[in-house]
Amino acid sequence: MRLLPFALPLLTLTFTLFAAEPFEIKDKQEFARIVPANAKIEKLATDMKFTEGPVWSDQDGGFLLFSDIPSHHINRWDAKTGLAVYREQSNNTNGNSRDAEGRLISCEHQARRVTRTEKDGTTITVLADKFEGKRFNSPNDVVVKSDGTIWFTDPPYGLPKGEQKELDKNYVFRLDPKTNQIKPVITDCDMPNGLAFSPDEKKLYVADSGKPKHIRVFNIAADGAVTGGEVFCKIDNGAPDGIRVDPAGRLFSSAKDGVQIFSDKGDLIGKILLPESCANLCFGGKDKNELYMTASKSLYRIKLNTTSQR
Repeated sequence: MRLLPFALPLLTLTFTLFAAEPFEIKDKQEFARIVPANAKIEKLATDMKFTEGPVWSDQDGGFLLFSDIPSHHINRWDAKTGLAVYREQSNNTNGNSRDAEGRLISCEHQARRVTRTEKDGTTITVLADKFEGKRFNSPNDVVVKSDGTIWFTDPPYGLPKGEQKELDKNYVFRLDPKTNQIKPVITDCDMPNGLAFSPDEKKLYVADSGKPKHIRVFNIAADGAVTGGEVFCKIDNGAPDGIRVDPAGRLFSSAKDGVQIFSDKGDLIGKILLPESCANLCFGGKDKNELYMTASKSLYRIKLNTTSQR
């Protein structure tokens, strides 16, 4: 992918953030399986406006892309060169994901659409910008299932100033790029936000950052139909935003106080505490055991015992 030939005028850092243990532990045994005893949180970059949408790539030795929404930037970070601008005009991109071919899938607030960046790194294909002739609110977060279908949330958080909401609800949509068919699969969330699949992709977790401030779990049928919707867990500080699930079915949720970790039954195991409100997170690194956290103005990392491919 093409990297713009200039670096951001930002502070790029790598240092241990805390002297004391930055954790809140509820289940010692389970927490130790996830977070090594000597784990340290690193602040990798700072002085941005509002960071979101981290996604890892194994290309070019491995790098992270993430959004700085108000700056209209998609940024790139890697261990060798630090922080740089990947895309200068991002249409206030928020959530990012990758498809099976490694192509970047993005939710653009300003353009009210979901796009795909082709393998050349510059060509952008619009995958969806309307449902039944009505413009989306402001697509927020996105995940890609192994069958190629793209699932995204559409709350009005990023609705451009002066523009009107056209849809009657805040939906979770399922897009099939093969047929271009778009279906609302969940219609009863207040503010649907982060999404994550269970390891077997038979369940979909949906963060509702509106009034409920909880995460629900839905069953996914072979044809993509969604049922259920029970409350899986509640966030006790702030609201859930970006979420991820590891191979053991444990759920990692962003929160006001950092990252909250839940068992596959929805019980709170513990927290990774940050000095800034965390908006999103993803796994990356060579062994996929590094948790990258976009938190307000900064990017953080911690190395864990667990991994994830998403």
